[in-house]
Amino acid sequence: MSSLEYTHEFYMRAAIEEAGKAEAIREVPIGAVIVHGNEIIGRGHNVRETARDPLAHAELIAIKQASEYLDAWRLLDCRLYVTLEPCPMCAGAIVQARIPTVIFGTPDPKAGCAGTLMNLLQEERFNHRVEVISGVLQEECGMMLTSFFRKLRGKS
Repeated sequence: MSSLEYTHEFYMRAAIEEAGKAEAIREVPIGAVIVHGNEIIGRGHNVRETARDPLAHAELIAIKQASEYLDAWRLLDCRLYVTLEPCPMCAGAIVQARIPTVIFGTPDPKAGCAGTLMNLLQEERFNHRVEVISGVLQEECGMMLTSFFRKLRGKS
């Protein structure tokens, strides 16, 4: 295994840890971290229900925290790790924040905008395009979501 693969898995595990925080408060288990160099500078997990806020997605929370840390809106030289493929809103925020690389765990067949339904992250008409790496710890990320929804429907 190359050191890059290990690095992706290491940081995806941190995103999975964030997803666990969401699950612990009965939110859909989605987590994200933003890495600058080798340091996690932004963390977020889904809190839409708790905050009663449609913008409270893991990626947006992590982006805001990383921007505050760097005191900049451009998150150049950063990588975003997220357990679920970004939705259209988060993909737009990623492009706007100029994040160069997104690594996600499992695809989102209902809202994925990093290649599943459409690819906003690599849209040629935008002034910024994002490198996308998918499938990092995909089984683990996917199982968290599947298990959560089974429990929610009482089919555990």
